[in-house]
Amino acid sequence: MTNTLYDALFARHTQNDAPFLTDDNGQTLSYAQFVGRIAQIAHTLVEAGVSPGDRVVVQAPKLIDTIALYGAAVQAGAVYLPLNTAYTESEARYFVEDATPKLVICDAGNQATFEGLCAQAAQILTLAGDGSGSLSRKADKKPRHFETVARGEDDLAALLYTSGTTGRSKGAMLSHKNLLSNAQSLTELWQITEADRLIHALPIFHTHGLFVAMNTALLAGAQVRFMASFDASAIIDELPKSTLLMGVPTFYTRLLNKAQLTPALVAKMRLFVSGSAPLLAETHTAFEARTGHRILERYGMTETNMITSNPYDGTRVAGTVGYALPGTEVEITGNGTPVAAGEIGMIEVRGDNVFQGYWNMPEKTAEELRDTGFFITGDLGTKTEDGRITIVGRQKDLVISGGYNIYPKEVEDVINNVPGVAESAVFGVPHSDFGESVLAAVVLDDHALTAAGIAALVEPHLARFKHPRRYILLNALPRNTMGKVQKNVLRANYSD
Repeated sequence: MTNTLYDALFARHTQNDAPFLTDDNGQTLSYAQFVGRIAQIAHTLVEAGVSPGDRVVVQAPKLIDTIALYGAAVQAGAVYLPLNTAYTESEARYFVEDATPKLVICDAGNQATFEGLCAQAAQILTLAGDGSGSLSRKADKKPRHFETVARGEDDLAALLYTSGTTGRSKGAMLSHKNLLSNAQSLTELWQITEADRLIHALPIFHTHGLFVAMNTALLAGAQVRFMASFDASAIIDELPKSTLLMGVPTFYTRLLNKAQLTPALVAKMRLFVSGSAPLLAETHTAFEARTGHRILERYGMTETNMITSNPYDGTRVAGTVGYALPGTEVEITGNGTPVAAGEIGMIEVRGDNVFQGYWNMPEKTAEELRDTGFFITGDLGTKTEDGRITIVGRQKDLVISGGYNIYPKEVEDVINNVPGVAESAVFGVPHSDFGESVLAAVVLDDHALTAAGIAALVEPHLARFKHPRRYILLNALPRNTMGKVQKNVLRANYSD
C-alpha cells in the first residue's frame, strides 16, 4: 500500500534499531521505536474520527510525541497543520475556523482555550511534557502497527499558513511530492547520511525545523539531538558530539558570544546551515574567523520549501543564497519576463517543491502561481551569469526577526485599534542578533498617550515575537506625492 511521504521517511525504518531522537531528558528512541510510536498515534487519530484528507491542527510543545504526531498524520492520510506556539487565542481562532479541522491537538494547559474556539465537529486532544496529555495516554494503549493509508504524490500532506500584507493569512497546500522532492534534493546536496548527528534546536511549527531539518534526517537515517528550545550553552555542550547544525542567524550571533566556541570545539562538525532570515556578512565572517567554518546560507519559503543553497563543495559567498536546488528553476523577472544577469527583479520559482495553491483562496492562488508553474515569491533579487542568487529586498514589507515572519499590516491593525492612535507604520530595521527588529512609527490623536501605554494595550493581541521593539511617536508619517507611506524613509531614518 503506497503512501509517498510515509514510505520514504518512516516505513523504511521499521526494523532500524539505530538511535534516532535524544531529548533534553536523555531519553533516546531508536528509529524502530519511533515508527512504532507513530503507529500508536495514528490509531489514536483514526479513533478520534480523522479520515484521509482531514486537517489535524497542532499547537503543542516540542516533544518527541509531537514529531511522532506528524508522522502519524502522514501515515493516516491526514493533512498536518502546525501552529506557532506563541499565537494568541484571537490569532489561533482564524486558523481553526479557516481550516475546519477534524482534530485539534494542543498543550494540555491550553485545552480550555481551544474548547472555546472549536466547533463541535472538531475533537481536542492534548500533549504535555510529562506524558500526561490525553493524546499520549490514549496512544500508550494502542498497537505498534498501523495499516498505512494509501496516498499519492499529489495528495496534501501539510497545510502551513503564511500571512500576507493584506493581513489575512494564507494556507499553503503542500503535497507529498512537494515535501519529499525537497528533502531528497537537500539530503543529497548537503551530503547528509546516517553518520550525521544533527543538533535540532529549531521550532517544529514551520518549514525550517519540521521539513528541512526533520525530513532530511529521516531520509538519511541520521541521529537527532532534539532540543526543546535554543540554548547556546546546551549547544556548546553538544557540538563536540555532533556533525550538523541547522539554525537561524540568531543562533550564530549567540554562539559567537560564547568564549568556548573554538576550532577544537567544532572539530567533528561537518556543516553549519543558516536560513529563515538574512545572515549578516559580519556574522558570516566572524564565525569563520572563530571556527574555521563558513556557514552555508540557503533560501526558501513556506510555499516552496527550499529554493536555493550555497554549495556544499564550492564557494559560500556571504550575503548570497547560492544556486537553485537540483530540479528547481529560479528566474529573476520584470513584469514576468526574465531580466539580464545582474539586474534586480522579482524572484520566481518552478519545480516539484512548489506548493499546490492557497487553501480556500483560488483568486490569491491565481495571482501568485502562474499557469506556467512559476510561483511569484514577492522577493526581489539578482542572478549572476552562473546562476548565483542574491536577495536584495522584499516587495511586500515582510519583516523577518529571529527566523519568524512578521507582517506589518497585522501589527498595524492592532496598533491602530488603540484609542488615541491616528495611524501607524510598522517596519523592520537590521539587527545584529535577530536579523531584523520590528519598529512602529505612530501618529497620535491623543497626545497624552505614551509609547509604553501603546505597548501595554497591544501586547495581549499579538504573539511576543511580533511586538514592536520600539514605538516612535511622530507628528506625521512620511508620504510620497501619491500619499503612500514611505517605509523606506522610516527604515533609513531609524536603521541604527
